[in-house]
Amino acid sequence: MSRIPLLLGSLLPVLAGTLLAQDLPQAAGNPPGRVARLSFLSGNVAYLASGDTAWSTATLNYPVTTGDRVYADRDARAELQVGPFAVRLSEGSDLLMTNLSDQLMQLGFTQGTLRVSVSRLEPGDSVEVDTPHGALALLAPGEYRVDAPADGSVMVVTVARGTLEWTAGGVAQLVQGGQAIRLTGVNPIQVASVPAPAPDAFDKWSDGRDLRGTSSVSLKYVSRDIPGYDELDDAGRWDVDVSYGPVWYPTLVPVGWVPYRYGHWVWVEPWGWTWVEHARWGYAPFHYGRWVYVRGRWGWLPGPVAVRPYYAPALVVFVNGSAFSAQAWFPLGPGEPYYPWYHHDDRYLRWVNVASMRRVTDTRYITDRTYATRIPYRNRTIGITAVRTSGFQARGPIAGRVIRVPEREIARAPIAPHPSVLPAQRAEAGGYPVSSPPRVRVPTWTQAPPPRPSPPLQADRPLVVKREVPAPRAEPELITRRAPPPPEVPFAERQKAMQPDPGRPLAPRQIENLRAGKPAGPRVAPETLPHPAAGGPAPAPRQAAPAPPRSPQAAPSAPSPRRATPAPPKKGEEPSKKRQP
Repeated sequence: MSRIPLLLGSLLPVLAGTLLAQDLPQAAGNPPGRVARLSFLSGNVAYLASGDTAWSTATLNYPVTTGDRVYADRDARAELQVGPFAVRLSEGSDLLMTNLSDQLMQLGFTQGTLRVSVSRLEPGDSVEVDTPHGALALLAPGEYRVDAPADGSVMVVTVARGTLEWTAGGVAQLVQGGQAIRLTGVNPIQVASVPAPAPDAFDKWSDGRDLRGTSSVSLKYVSRDIPGYDELDDAGRWDVDVSYGPVWYPTLVPVGWVPYRYGHWVWVEPWGWTWVEHARWGYAPFHYGRWVYVRGRWGWLPGPVAVRPYYAPALVVFVNGSAFSAQAWFPLGPGEPYYPWYHHDDRYLRWVNVASMRRVTDTRYITDRTYATRIPYRNRTIGITAVRTSGFQARGPIAGRVIRVPEREIARAPIAPHPSVLPAQRAEAGGYPVSSPPRVRVPTWTQAPPPRPSPPLQADRPLVVKREVPAPRAEPELITRRAPPPPEVPFAERQKAMQPDPGRPLAPRQIENLRAGKPAGPRVAPETLPHPAAGGPAPAPRQAAPAPPRSPQAAPSAPSPRRATPAPPKKGEEPSKKRQP
């Protein structure tokens, strides 16, 4: 049984000066470490991917990111989990994920009922809800609700617990826990204090969902910022292994179950090919941590509890299946580094690996480009899944399309950087096509001027706020404190630019070129793993590296081992180098 050496004694000299970044990796054009998980769906809920024009059925466990929209139809409900935040929609609600980054969740909301629960708000984190009646900044942990009828005539904002600042027309108004305000009109806007409404069935359901998260047994082993950790309680059991630490074993799986087989692949930018597991519990174990086969069963190894988690689209290794005409992959094992197939730098590479592996104290092997082809992957033959390209692209379960490949062919096939599959437009749809939801229109934005404090509101004397804006438009106009990011390039243009390297998403510079009406241009950053050009021969596999020492603690030459768990990274820096016993 092979292990990747994790050299405890070399932590300080290696990490000094490299993990002390001045900002989060996303500032360098890397993908965000936070993604919204579609964690609950009831009734008819529709989804629209950024840059697309066709709605589809929303899919459980689907990742939602910047520019995506979710609509809950009549008698429907939906929930999205984003790290320490939960966003819930009642019937007739239209939500736009305007911007989602490592430190910002910006929502656009035009109609329906929205409730946002904030369990923790660290320095540097911002949560903003933009509406036609003003921008709402959530300033403290708590529960916040917005009610907006579809006709847009009035909106009620309720703060059950916490503090909120409403902004519009250069005016700001604080709303504290237990208070509510009514907003009427869009220009001018009338703001009045009203009694907070009594909790209804939607509030009670939301409170129950919050309680489920705070009382989860899995919080003992999993970071509370990993979406879906609470689903693990009823679907498996925890065990502490002498070699690996806490291991979660799924119990509600069929005989012969293998990770990354009972779901399907979708295309989500900027990550590209992304795994969506069909089991309700199948989010956390497929975007964080590692999988290990122990005594005849698969177990999931979460990352360190004290380190801020970092999302990955699928923690797998792809195999060049040209020899057997298939797309193939297997799950990463303990200590095995993850090499993304999308744009990233070395700081991101460290973040996304350190946050998903326990006992990692030497990151040199992670960023060693030559090491990627010499790793003795432990799950290569026992966890392989192979399908024809048509099966890879299908929306249905992969499990029914798996083909058998001799173990010797898998063992000698070279590792590939990503699937050699150009996505079709249907690949970025959440589910099957549906007609556009009623009364849903594409919003526009108006950035509010810097606010000034206003006197306390009085119930019998509304505050009238006039705005200097152009003539009213047919589209809903959202008032925002922050300018939204530029719109996504249409899929057809992105797909054409990806043809020279099918299966690899475009880099930020290429997207910028397309937005400017220019050709995408060549890539600048090379891939970690080599792969043949389209239609070219597959590279020969390199000789595997010698098996590392069996001890999961340290190599023989390392100083006296102590278990080290990185402290949670502060906003604006990378994971801490501080040791903990």
